[in-house]
Amino acid sequence: MLRQRAMTQQDIDRELMQLNTMLFTAERLDNYVNAHEVLDLNRYKVINNSVEIKKMIRQKKLSKPFIFFSNKN
Repeated sequence: MLRQRAMTQQDIDRELMQLNTMLFTAERLDNYVNAHEVLDLNRYKVINNSVEIKKMIRQKKLSKPFIFFSNKN
């Protein structure tokens, strides 16, 4: 939100709604899965399969240690 001029409450609300829309789109599970991969150091594998990554995200607790989510960037 830019403070270049005095903003009314309506301007602030509009900017917050736009920001909320942008973040809702960016933080969807499909977008998260596309931007990440899983490093499984127990089996020395890199998992890129989106279905497997979604299963791992939905688990309350990972089954083994040394499994990391890594951003592809």
